[in-house]
Amino acid sequence: MKFRPLHDRVVVRRLTAEEKTAGGIIIPDTAKEKPMEGEVIAVGAGARNEQGAIVALDVKAGDKILFGKWSGTEVKIDGEELLIMKESDIMGVIA
Repeated sequence: MKFRPLHDRVVVRRLTAEEKTAGGIIIPDTAKEKPMEGEVIAVGAGARNEQGAIVALDVKAGDKILFGKWSGTEVKIDGEELLIMKESDIMGVIA
């Protein structure tokens, strides 16, 4: 299935979390927090401003981003867990 987000929405795949702490302690699955880093898979065309013109998004497919812990809506597309969020939920692009 092909999925294209609308307006200023972005589809994000979470990056995998670390299995160990900096000190070498292995973190069990039940204690892991969901990572707040992800990769942009698809972006919408952009939001409309007050004059009706479309304003393009600042992120593009392939960008690594940082987003809030509770941002987005979790969905399952073709068996893969993804997030759909508005561009305003993204805190920044990781260079």
